[in-house]
Amino acid sequence: MTAFNLVRFRVKPGRDEAFIDAHRRANTDLTGARGFRRASLLKTGERSYAVVGEWDSFDSLAAARPQMIAMLDSFRAELEDLGQGLGVTDPVSGSVVLEMTA
Repeated sequence: MTAFNLVRFRVKPGRDEAFIDAHRRANTDLTGARGFRRASLLKTGERSYAVVGEWDSFDSLAAARPQMIAMLDSFRAELEDLGQGLGVTDPVSGSVVLEMTA
């Protein structure tokens, strides 16, 4: 069953372009991950972003976590703490339970 992960970030002032560039470079880190389909980086507000990844299964997503953490480590310095004990990311993931189409 298809799975998705979503991670929310807030970028330090003036670091948006460096953050986006880091994701351009990191794209190649996941292309070899088993079960990875695609990801999109969303600008959700002023210095706020989210990335959404699509995977063949939750197992393939879970197996790629070390690669995703390594990617995060490559641009962690660009991120601001989200507060409320979250640190610099707010990640969630899960398997699809319902798909809706046009």
